Amino acid sequence: MKNHDVVIRPYAPEGDLEKLSRIWLDASLLAHPFIGEQRLLAQRALIEDRYLPSAETWVACVGGHPCGFISLLDTFIGGIFVAPDRQGLGIGRQLVAHALSLKGKLELEVYTANRQAVAFYIGLGFRELSRRPLDDDGYAFENARLRLIG
Repeated sequence: MKNHDVVIRPYAPEGDLEKLSRIWLDASLLAHPFIGEQRLLAQRALIEDRYLPSAETWVACVGGHPCGFISLLDTFIGGIFVAPDRQGLGIGRQLVAHALSLKGKLELEVYTANRQAVAFYIGLGFRELSRRPLDDDGYAFENARLRLIG
């Protein structure tokens, strides 16, 4: 795969929901094993019913098939996920660059235990703004808030 093989397009609920939900779950199980499979499976319904429908989502496709996505809430990255078999190929980098070109600045929160993601964001130029010891559900999983300005 070459970087120019990736097409980024708007989310289409009727054709993308199930595929993006699967990408989210597969990537989350890989990146967030500390959360636990049961909790991630429970969160999947929220992804499908609440988060994807309410966010501005952009889908990365190779050969017409979704392989990653980024969901934005204004300038906040609510989520960015790439199918595990497509990670390391520059898709996440392209999704962030696309979002930055649209918004001019981006912020996100990342679990600090997800060291690969933290390194990815720092490598793209994100800078840490703050940390908090609990996640949105009150669990003791530290989050860092990061910002990137284009």
